[in-house]
Amino acid sequence: MMSVMSFPALPSAPSWFPGHMNRFTKQLPALLSRTDVVLELRDSRLPLTSINNNLEGAINKWRAERGHHSTHVTPPSTTTSRNAFLGYGGPICERIVVLNKRDFVPEWGIEPFKRAMKAKFPDQTVHFASCNKPRDIRSLSEMLVSMSLIFWTCLPLFFVTMELTKNVDIAKRNPHATEMNVLVVGMPNVGKSTLLNSLRNMGIPGRTPKALQTSAQPGHTRAISTRLKLSEDPLVYSYDSPGVMLPFLGRGDRGAERGVKLALIAGIKESLYDIEALVAYLLYRLNVLNPISPAYLTLLPPGSHPFTDVEDFLEHLAMRFNMLLRGGKKDTVRAAKWFVEWWRNEGGLVSASVPENLPTGSDRTHAPLLRRGWGFDFEWTVDASMNSIGGGFESAVQMKMEECIDESMRAASEDERSGVGISTTQERKRSWQEKQSMRAAKSKAKFAARKAA
Repeated sequence: MMSVMSFPALPSAPSWFPGHMNRFTKQLPALLSRTDVVLELRDSRLPLTSINNNLEGAINKWRAERGHHSTHVTPPSTTTSRNAFLGYGGPICERIVVLNKRDFVPEWGIEPFKRAMKAKFPDQTVHFASCNKPRDIRSLSEMLVSMSLIFWTCLPLFFVTMELTKNVDIAKRNPHATEMNVLVVGMPNVGKSTLLNSLRNMGIPGRTPKALQTSAQPGHTRAISTRLKLSEDPLVYSYDSPGVMLPFLGRGDRGAERGVKLALIAGIKESLYDIEALVAYLLYRLNVLNPISPAYLTLLPPGSHPFTDVEDFLEHLAMRFNMLLRGGKKDTVRAAKWFVEWWRNEGGLVSASVPENLPTGSDRTHAPLLRRGWGFDFEWTVDASMNSIGGGFESAVQMKMEECIDESMRAASEDERSGVGISTTQERKRSWQEKQSMRAAKSKAKFAARKAA
């Protein structure tokens, strides 16, 4: 039985931007000036929503200052000093986007997503990882420190072939750099500290004690960490940083949905939301990920059908796990909290096991207007192009993902142009700053006129 659930009504997005986030945002340009590689962590379930546009601006400026305006490599002039090409302010200006918690998204969408991102953002290296899978951590570690086939004794060859090998190594293709510095950034609770602990354990021989504390709650890391050694040969150091939320998530439906998504992955304080609003959106998304047999059906008795009503679902869930109040009344609030926690752990693994092929009707066509998705940021209408298998299916999924990325970027630009992404408090602050600047300019002009007279 196919479930068709209407999009739930969501509360307005709250603002959660503690002082330590604002402090780190101001420190970021100075940190980037002594950084060679930026590891930007995002959540695989929210690969677009977990993009922080404030960080994007600072990172793009950092790359532009080091001559990385585009993906094309500009050969150095013959008069350029060799020292200008070394690390710590030289050409090592890499940005790696790490999609963490890859085991929480279906495997069939990973390669199409990589190709879609490569088509839309060719200057970004995308790497999927799960901190509990040594293979993923080893692959990322090797990307930073593995042996290079390029030697700096042949600079022309380096600049011809750098783009072909940029993902193979970073540190060892720069043997004249005494060390390489990595800065890890991202939104709250995407796994930055956990990833650094794993990279440190992988890159340093012998027993390596846990260097950074981790927490399931957002905002645990509140300051820049001391430098952590990730590799001894070559020397690679890293900084951990506080997770930075957007100062304002936006007005209207887009801002409301963005806030609920981040609250579901514990990227924003859950206490800012009514738990039933989170369950309503989660139920909708699980129905989109697998309209035929959503992941939550594994919690209910065999033969249960997908739900489209939140209250009905929570009552069945409370009865199933004997969550009752005095007098036999169903404790739906407790059931809602339990359901969200279940999805954040084993439930996410269940939802990621959805097959790529959908059941078809007797005429071998998909159900009309059936909606499918991948993660929580991608949703599309199934059409004839999705009937193919193998490479044809992957190409069709890639095309759908590219359309979703275009729509997301268009919506972000529209919000920025219309001012929807700025809160009233930010508007008042900006207006006050403009007035202060005008007063300062007038005072400076008067002083200059008096001095000239």
